[in-house]
Amino acid sequence: DPSKVDRSGAYAARWVAKSLVKARLCRRCLVQVSYSIGISAPLSIAVFAYGTSSKTNKELLDIVNNNFDLHPGIIIRDLNLKTPIYRKTACYGHFGRSEFPWEQAKQLKL
Repeated sequence: DPSKVDRSGAYAARWVAKSLVKARLCRRCLVQVSYSIGISAPLSIAVFAYGTSSKTNKELLDIVNNNFDLHPGIIIRDLNLKTPIYRKTACYGHFGRSEFPWEQAKQLKL
């Protein structure tokens, strides 16, 4: 169910991290997004590049905030999560397969 932020938020975090790495802003990246029931905006967004970026984690976070809207409804729209693709995730998992939209890096505006 894409309306559940544990799933859609994980997809979005993967999408953001892959986009940062693909843009060569860092070589390694962890993106954390937290939500609360009844609040549509993320409670927090954190970016950790593990020292693999010439930018600070704060600068990377600013880039994320300027390029991604991580409200659940927007994630569902941007990643087209209402499309029935979830059966494919039952075999070999949700990540690491280019056929899924969250595996396609977004062109970032720097």
